Amino acid sequence: MPSTTSGSCQCGAVQFQVSGEFEAFFLCHCQRCRKDTGSAHASNLFSSKATLKWVSGHDSVRTYRVPDTRHEKSFCVTCGAAVPSVQAGGALLVVPAGSLDSAIDIRPNAHICCSSRAEWDDNLETIPKLDGLPG
Repeated sequence: MPSTTSGSCQCGAVQFQVSGEFEAFFLCHCQRCRKDTGSAHASNLFSSKATLKWVSGHDSVRTYRVPDTRHEKSFCVTCGAAVPSVQAGGALLVVPAGSLDSAIDIRPNAHICCSSRAEWDDNLETIPKLDGLPG
């Protein structure tokens, strides 16, 4: 029986389920993924076999494709949170790891596009770690 993973956007308007296994999990440091997330990298799960079911809010999902590229991002129009997208003409499901509400047992396979990572994204393991907000 295939596994089912649930997820949602930040405001809860968009909810979805993924049935099947993820084949890859990449942390992408390219400039486009950094712009998508406003962070050091995007954390995306990939599957060519899993299926996506919109539980609610599919009408609140928009997709932006960078002109003249294959790079696209789907998001909730209310809160802006990243949500899954079906890409490559329906052949590839891309799921932002942060959009998942269910636990997953796959770990990232690799950091990718490291040659274009942000100049400040180096030796971050040396930065202090806090369990909550600073002082």
